Amino acid sequence: MRFIASLAVMTGLLAAPLGAQAASLHTDWEKFKAVRAFNHLSSDGQRTMADILNAKQVLDAGQTDAAIPALYDAGKRLSAAGKANGQFIAAESSLQPAPQHPVAPTHVASSTPVTWIPVGGEVIGSETLAPEKKAAIATANTQLKSGNIPQAAQTMQVVGADAVFILALAPLEQTQGAINRATVFTEARNPKEASAALQQALDGIVFVSDDFVATMPPAPGAKQPAAKK
Repeated sequence: MRFIASLAVMTGLLAAPLGAQAASLHTDWEKFKAVRAFNHLSSDGQRTMADILNAKQVLDAGQTDAAIPALYDAGKRLSAAGKANGQFIAAESSLQPAPQHPVAPTHVASSTPVTWIPVGGEVIGSETLAPEKKAAIATANTQLKSGNIPQAAQTMQVVGADAVFILALAPLEQTQGAINRATVFTEARNPKEASAALQQALDGIVFVSDDFVATMPPAPGAKQPAAKK
């Protein structure tokens, strides 16, 4: 449950469109590397995870009809995320999992290179930070979850560079397969099997530092971010 709770926090980061907020973010947040971090995130990927969490909660309550819209949205948004910038191809053995967020106990590592999509993120500080900096990070994450990016940038000025940005990565093909299976089971009025399929998608998530993702070349065909002026 801790794993799902952490992912639920992360998937709220881009609930509101970035739009003009990105310009406000640039000035205050650049030295904390958040501009680069948010460029790695896929808003469609984050919304896919939010749809999956929503559908699973509904399915766990036995409500198949109510879960279908979220599953359809998850499939469409994941397809869009697969064309966005930020994705890259790598074998899971080459990833460097973030110690702050270990993988799920039932996680099964892939043995071949796959396409990864950043689907969430969280600012994390060390345990040795001063109380006011820890409080600032907690506030900033709450603001990010609500889509208040400029306010979060302002809050993080208290922390400075004493924080890291953790990204949640989802394997594209594995996640798409899980959503497809969940949709079939849901349409067949089998909520238990549908929920289990979505759990497999959640179990496939790997958390890594933004510094690691920054070193990875984009996947072939991925849309490149616009050059900064």
